[in-house]
Amino acid sequence: MTRQPARSRRRGRRSRGTLAFLAAVLAIGGAMRLGAGAETARESLTASEPAEATTSASTAGQNSEIEALLEALHEREARLDKREAALEERLRALALSEQRLDEQMREIEAAEAELSETLALADRASERDLARLTTLYESMKPGEAATLFEQMDPQFAAGFLARMQPERGAAVLAGLDPQTAYTISVILAGRHAEVPTE
Repeated sequence: MTRQPARSRRRGRRSRGTLAFLAAVLAIGGAMRLGAGAETARESLTASEPAEATTSASTAGQNSEIEALLEALHEREARLDKREAALEERLRALALSEQRLDEQMREIEAAEAELSETLALADRASERDLARLTTLYESMKPGEAATLFEQMDPQFAAGFLARMQPERGAAVLAGLDPQTAYTISVILAGRHAEVPTE
């Protein structure tokens, strides 16, 4: 076995010592970093706890605001629904009232038509009756008719005399008391005085 020279052996020992020294320095530096990291981690945990508490308090505050806003929106929606229901009820009531009004208008129109027809029938019947009476008075002797006309209301008598043939009416008028004849003549003359001429 060959022996290594002494110089070579010394160099090997130095390198091992340097390596051991470097390893020790690195180990100490790592331990210091690890301790500093642990301290930083501890500090960040301690600092994050109040931040988390603040964040959770802030979130709780936001949640309560959102809940209050949602509740207000629900209340408003309920009020709007109630108002809409009231409006729909009013519209239904108006529609029913309008329908009833239309029915009443139709009934009134039917009643008016019936009344008009009845009045027309009555007018025709009355006209026939007046024509018959006028013919009857014309066929009487003028003196007898004059006696009868003396008993009538002047307006009524004037109406009959106006319908009679002129010569028959003149004969009846001549047989009347002069005052009655004058009153009837004034009524006959004034019958159309208020009718516009233009």
